[in-house]
Amino acid sequence: ESYNIMRNVLGLSVDEMADTFKEWNKGELDSYLIEITADILTRKDDLGADKTKPIVDMILDRGNNKGTGKWSSEDALNVQVPQSVITEAVYARYISMMKNERVAASKVLAAPKAQEEIGDKTEMVEKIREALYFSKIMSYAQGFEQLRFASEAYDWDLQYGELAQIWRAGCIIRARFLQNITDAYDKKPDLTNLLLDDYFKDIAAKYQESTREVVALAVKMGVPVPSFSAAITYYDSY
Repeated sequence: ESYNIMRNVLGLSVDEMADTFKEWNKGELDSYLIEITADILTRKDDLGADKTKPIVDMILDRGNNKGTGKWSSEDALNVQVPQSVITEAVYARYISMMKNERVAASKVLAAPKAQEEIGDKTEMVEKIREALYFSKIMSYAQGFEQLRFASEAYDWDLQYGELAQIWRAGCIIRARFLQNITDAYDKKPDLTNLLLDDYFKDIAAKYQESTREVVALAVKMGVPVPSFSAAITYYDSY
């Protein structure tokens, strides 16, 4: 969603976005996924006629899936806990698979008439970064609350701080941010939701306005941001 806004609303080039993700990876968003996103955006189409063309422009916007997101969403329904951020990401992948339908629909469905004037792009990029981090916090808040509900329902006796430490040691979601989760549970093992920890509460309070602004801009410009939208909705609902 961050990529989509930067490209289709701000009009940034692929190289500019690669530099942006590299910069983001030096701070709060430091993670394997941000790192490889920056790396992918630097790759060129070595096999094409124009070897300077970004490889991302040659990739079909259709994502397959292995079902792990669906399993998470299904279990959230089973244990009766909101998991809207991940579920919206799953739905986004499903709709991406409807490529032929999307192409046909794009020829008959009207785009929004409103066009928002973009001011300082550098400032807006920072707001997108804040919205991404805010949404990441909401996703993990939901995820760890689901783990808590599941632990009670299935009698698992999960140790949440240890889980975050294990993931940080090496997996696809490894990130600096996971240490903050471990710290939160070390301070309060019976923490019911990450949003009630001082670190996450303060960051959410600080970044919520940027998230609202980014979501509003995307909606006005007709750019889908389902997970960003779900994140701010969860925050307001909780």
